[in-house]
Amino acid sequence: MSSIELPMRHHSPAAPRSPLRLALDRFLANRLAVVGFTGLCFFVLACYGSLPWTLHAFNHQDLRQALEPPSWQHWMGTDTLGRDLLSRFLLGGAISLLIGIFSALVAVGIGLTVGLVSGYVGGRLDALLMRGVDVLYGLPYILLVILLRVALVDRISHFFNALALPHAQGLAGIVVLLVGIGGVSWLTMARVIRSQTMSLVNQPYVEAARATGAKPSRILVRHILPNLIGSVAVYAALTVPNAILAESFLSFLGLGVQPPVPTWGNLAASGVEAINPIHTQWWLITWPCVGLTLALLCLNFLGDALRDALDVRTR
Repeated sequence: MSSIELPMRHHSPAAPRSPLRLALDRFLANRLAVVGFTGLCFFVLACYGSLPWTLHAFNHQDLRQALEPPSWQHWMGTDTLGRDLLSRFLLGGAISLLIGIFSALVAVGIGLTVGLVSGYVGGRLDALLMRGVDVLYGLPYILLVILLRVALVDRISHFFNALALPHAQGLAGIVVLLVGIGGVSWLTMARVIRSQTMSLVNQPYVEAARATGAKPSRILVRHILPNLIGSVAVYAALTVPNAILAESFLSFLGLGVQPPVPTWGNLAASGVEAINPIHTQWWLITWPCVGLTLALLCLNFLGDALRDALDVRTR
């Protein structure tokens, strides 16, 4: 019997997946990452999508409805001045998230620039920049915010009043917090980027770029910066909850955003003042603390997931 030879099928190897695709797969495989991302999207949509309503309703006072518990009319209850707590909660979340995101952007911008220049140039410039970082590390950020409030709040308030903006004093407090918290959030990132840059400047591809006559700016942008994207993304994601927590702490102490402009921090401070042993208005402190806790958990889940997904050692 003659044997029939079947044609052999050649299976082409699967195309290798890109590092970005691998990182995305690892991120989506992390359940806490999905929970954190979903929760953060919910807070962003709720707080910023409701701004057309909350900007007009957050300071509407009706003393006849003061200190009412949650109901169908006021889902989160009312405060001591009869203001709807839901509108103040949503606007306070928008302001707290704004401060956290802006502080992360400032930290990325300043810390990345200082770290790249210090690690690449080295020598006296590196020593000078790092001593400046050490000096700023030694200053308590609370003292820095107090100094900025004394120096800037009145001037910024006059400027906002000249523009006929409402709640100029509260807006000036927000600007001071943005500058104060963002001005100290970049210090750790500068050190991290500096150490990683110093480990990259002696790599063969950087030496080859120097040999071809590439300018330092091109080497930093094209060859060193792409290798730092993972660290930058992780640090930025972890800076946001730290900045929100710092804002809440300062507002709780009365050094942050001033009433009637709400944040989760000063809402919690107002709730503590309203607690007494005779009759406790639990809703005044519960909602801002729950919102702050859930937002920080979502951001920390997201930051940890980004760190794991972008870590090349897990590939």
